[in-house]
Amino acid sequence: MNQINPKKLLHTKWTAVQPRNKEKHFIVTEVEFDEEGVAVLGCVLEAVMTRRSGRIDWRVLADSDTWLHGWR
Repeated sequence: MNQINPKKLLHTKWTAVQPRNKEKHFIVTEVEFDEEGVAVLGCVLEAVMTRRSGRIDWRVLADSDTWLHGWR
């Protein structure tokens, strides 16, 4: 399991273990907080090569079978 601090999630780099559509490296470009600004609701991952982005639950990044922290 990857250790993630939700407060430091913005601009972190991630590698997909099983790339799709030649998209392997990603950057967190946006972090969505609740109304109080305390809890993280989700984040936006952007593929480096294609610039395609999508909103995901930030807890999914903790699964080391799917995501690796950093670019590899």
